[in-house]
Amino acid sequence: MSRPIVGVIGNAHLIENRFAVQAVGERNLRAVAEVSDALPLMFAGLPDITDIGALLDVVDGVLLTGGRANVHPSRFKTEPDPKHEPYDNSRDDVALTLAEICVARGVPIFGVCRGLQEMNVAFGGSLHPEIRELPGRINHRMPRLENGEIHPDHTVVFADRHDVHLTPKGTFASLLGRDTIRVNSLHGQGILEPGSRIVVEGIAEDGTIEAIRIAEAPGFALGVQWHAEYDPQRNPINRALFQAFGAALRARKTARTKVTA
Repeated sequence: MSRPIVGVIGNAHLIENRFAVQAVGERNLRAVAEVSDALPLMFAGLPDITDIGALLDVVDGVLLTGGRANVHPSRFKTEPDPKHEPYDNSRDDVALTLAEICVARGVPIFGVCRGLQEMNVAFGGSLHPEIRELPGRINHRMPRLENGEIHPDHTVVFADRHDVHLTPKGTFASLLGRDTIRVNSLHGQGILEPGSRIVVEGIAEDGTIEAIRIAEAPGFALGVQWHAEYDPQRNPINRALFQAFGAALRARKTARTKVTA
């Protein structure tokens, strides 16, 4: 049987500050191809050219990746602030709608970093633009040099930085075979109030929400705040997540094949 297909959402990006493109990080594509054993297919985070119904007729699941832009605060009834830019309103339009439809139809969906945040907002939750500004929270942003520049060594940037405590016997704890894991951290924005169907299953040492699932979802519907796509080829935690996503994709593909046979 051919491999299942995963739709991987694109991010708005400017090359040389003038050429508009849609971009997906290669690590996302490799995680899907090499660990989930699926064919990654990038689709545009542009509502005027992305037909969600047609997309879901083609793919067996969706990966909502991380991204530089924050979810626009108007999506959760908060006033925007220029210091929290950039935003990607077009991706918001596609991702928030897609998250709801995927869950309703039982299409496997996996949210990573911004993807987790989009899933939360799609189900009525809110975000805080700078989690580190909340009392008792740590700085979850990527490491920088003393001069303010992003650290040039990816092994430092994506190093595991804090523990996440999982709900005992929950979906994540059962999947990963443990109640505490250690993860990387490269985000400023994070969940403030969980949405109505958001089940929190992982919390960092400082109280930041790190792992969620959608309640009563008929299919795979998980989100993580850390960048699980960075090293699933060698990291057992991230490998288990992408393998579970892959198993859900194959089950979806098999079910779809039986319906059309």
